[in-house]
Amino acid sequence: MKGFEDFEPGQRFETTGKSLSEAEMIGFAEQYDWQYFHTDPEAAEASPYGGLIASGFQTLLTAFGLTLTAREWRDNSMGSPGMDNLRWKAPVRPGDTLSVKVEVLATRPSRSKPDRGTVTFGHTVINQDGITVMTFDTMVIIRRREAVP
Repeated sequence: MKGFEDFEPGQRFETTGKSLSEAEMIGFAEQYDWQYFHTDPEAAEASPYGGLIASGFQTLLTAFGLTLTAREWRDNSMGSPGMDNLRWKAPVRPGDTLSVKVEVLATRPSRSKPDRGTVTFGHTVINQDGITVMTFDTMVIIRRREAVP
């Protein structure tokens, strides 16, 4: 298990991939993002995207799940105060396979709680063709392996 002290700016890791089917995209959108270019393949043909695309929120949740699966920080996570710089760069289409390239951008030990620190990760979500479809940064509070007095 990696603790806070195991992360340094510049470190990188990559996740495995996950494919999104048309049925998954429509199912997600029917619950959470009712825009026609997410829910109706025929109507989506006339959209600016020229076909069905995944909700950006589904893309974000898929990327988050992939980073959890990588287990780089999951076991010592103490939550997150938030994210920054979320950008949807290209549409995600049915059948696309997404993976995430992650870089440690910054580390900051807690001043008031010596058992933890915050690591800022930069995420680049790519499809099977290497096209960047989304970028975002997260701050994760990570437990130290051993508390520092």
